[in-house]
Amino acid sequence: MEVRLLKRHSSSRQENELTELDLLKLARSGNPSGTRKLYERYVGYLTAVCSRYVVDKDQVKDIMQEAFIKIFNGLDNFEYRGEGSLKAWASRIVVNDSLKALKASSRLVFTDQFPDEPEEDLPSLPNISASTIQDMIKGLPDGYRAVFNLYVFEKKSHKEIASMLGIKEDSSASQYFRARNTLAKSIKAYLKEHE
Repeated sequence: MEVRLLKRHSSSRQENELTELDLLKLARSGNPSGTRKLYERYVGYLTAVCSRYVVDKDQVKDIMQEAFIKIFNGLDNFEYRGEGSLKAWASRIVVNDSLKALKASSRLVFTDQFPDEPEEDLPSLPNISASTIQDMIKGLPDGYRAVFNLYVFEKKSHKEIASMLGIKEDSSASQYFRARNTLAKSIKAYLKEHE
């Protein structure tokens, strides 16, 4: 029994040690365990990426199903560019599908008018958990949240965001300003409540 447990542990450790290139080759080979391993490695991360944009859990599941179909169907055309490139490529698919779903639901509303309010300073976050911050971001209106995530997490410029969302560059900047101010107010309220 001990021997079997050691073999099983050794086998699972080897799976975790697969490089991204090894994983890609295995998935491209047509071996079902290859696609399963690729899915298992990235499903948690990609679901978290999708959840930054889309709040509804059922919609997240639908987007993830479609995204993985695109990922698996596109593996043969994917150009490997080093460790991390597969994960980045899969993330782009998920982000694009998430944005497409938001646009289709007509919940993205944008303005290029800056509000007549001063810019809020973001307080330090030593006493706030990452999940609490994520919940605050999820609480932002869809347009604010989409631009905020693209700017902060995807490191896109306002020009790139404008192109992705089909809006003006000023609209992207305005949405980011509003999202940042709303988030700063939420953080300050949370800190005051938990003093």
